[in-house]
Amino acid sequence: MKPIYSIALLFSWFLFSCNSEPTLQKYFVENTENKNFVTLDISPEILNVDKTKLSLEQKTALQSFDKMNVLAFKLDATNKAQFDVERAKVNLILKDEKYQQLMKFGSGKEGASVSYVGSDEHIDEFVFFANKKEVGFAVVRILGKDMNPTNIMAMISVLKQSNIDLEQLKPLQQLIK
Repeated sequence: MKPIYSIALLFSWFLFSCNSEPTLQKYFVENTENKNFVTLDISPEILNVDKTKLSLEQKTALQSFDKMNVLAFKLDATNKAQFDVERAKVNLILKDEKYQQLMKFGSGKEGASVSYVGSDEHIDEFVFFANKKEVGFAVVRILGKDMNPTNIMAMISVLKQSNIDLEQLKPLQQLIK
């Protein structure tokens, strides 16, 4: 009888310890197969940059970048109500205290925001959220290890030197059409 009690106690602890709060990662997973969304995972290799020509700061920034996830909702005449629901879900997730907002432009109905997860010098994730009421919205997660504002500025200079592999971006073309 005692082993059954122990197993039941362990199982109930496991159930209650699972975090049921919405997160961007869960949101991405839940909507990967949704026909209203375009999803894309982008690796650092997309940059196609000659690493021998990078400064030490640029190499460090590139090493801190793991991948980028893009989830975009394409608005059309048939999914306006769903657009409003999905945009509200993302706004709710980004209000969680773990997402620290760096900047915001525009209004709630149309605009963009930049948030991050982590501390100022050890950022694990940057989140860009942009929405436009005539087109839809996009959420971009930039994941990395110990990113910081200096790395982000260095990554911008790396982007300027890169020959981006446009083949990886093809799924986004259907959002623009």
